Amino acid sequence: MNVALFVPCYIDQFFPDVAIATLELLESQGVNVSFPENQTCCGQPMANTGCTADAAPVARKFVEIFSGYDAVVCPSGSCTSMIRNHYGDYFAADDERFLKLRDNTFELCEFLVDQLGVRQIEGRFPHRVSIHSSCHGLRELRLAGSSEQMIPRENKLRLLVESLDGVEIMPITRQDECCGFGGTFAVTERETSVAMGLDRVQDHVGSGSEVMIAGDMSCLMHMQGLIRRRDMPMRVMHVAEVLAGRALPQKKAVSAGY
Repeated sequence: MNVALFVPCYIDQFFPDVAIATLELLESQGVNVSFPENQTCCGQPMANTGCTADAAPVARKFVEIFSGYDAVVCPSGSCTSMIRNHYGDYFAADDERFLKLRDNTFELCEFLVDQLGVRQIEGRFPHRVSIHSSCHGLRELRLAGSSEQMIPRENKLRLLVESLDGVEIMPITRQDECCGFGGTFAVTERETSVAMGLDRVQDHVGSGSEVMIAGDMSCLMHMQGLIRRRDMPMRVMHVAEVLAGRALPQKKAVSAGY
C-alpha cells in the first residue's frame, strides 16, 4: 500500500514532532509512506468561516496532489473530516478522483485499527493518562461513542493506548464534551472558548491524570495554553507521540508577559 502522509498546517508550523512520530509509527507497521512536499492546507479554516470561494481552489489542489495514492493518513480528526465530509461541496457528484480520495482518507488511529487491523502497539508508557475525544472525531468520523447516540462504538484511540505496557487510563466525568477550541471560534468567542477549555482541563486534572492524550493537536494546543498559564499539574501529548515511544514532555515555564 502506497500511503501519503498529510500534515495539518498547525502541526507543520508548531508541532512538527507529531508529524515525525506519525511517520515513525506508520513505518513501524510496515507502511510505505510518502510525503508530498507540495501539499498545503486542506481549506478547513476558510470553510469554517464561510469563505467558500477561498476554500474551493484549496480543495481542488488537495485532490490534485493526493488522489494518486492508495490512501491518505492524517494525524487530525478535523482535517480528515473536512476532506471526507465537506469536500463534496466543491466537486461534482460523479468526480471519480475526488470520490476515490474521499473514501481513502483516514485519521491515524482509524487507519491503524480499521485498515491495518492493528490491535496492539509494542511499547511502554508508565503514566496515568486521560483521553480527550475531539468533536470532529466523534461526531463526524465516529471514532468512538458519543452521548447523543446510544450506539456502542469502539474507541480506536483508547484501544491503541491501553495496549501499551504500564499505562493507566483514568476515567473523566464528561468523556465527549467539547474543549471549546473550534478553530476560529476560539478567536471570535474567546471568553466562551476559554470557559469551555477550563471545564475540560479541570475534569482531566481531577481524574488524577498526568497526561492528556488526544488525536487532534489543535484541541491540545488550546488546552495546553490554559494549563501553562495556570500552572496546572498536567501535560498534553498527541496519540502519535505516545504510540511512537516519546518520553513525557518537560513542563515549560510561562513566558514573561503572559
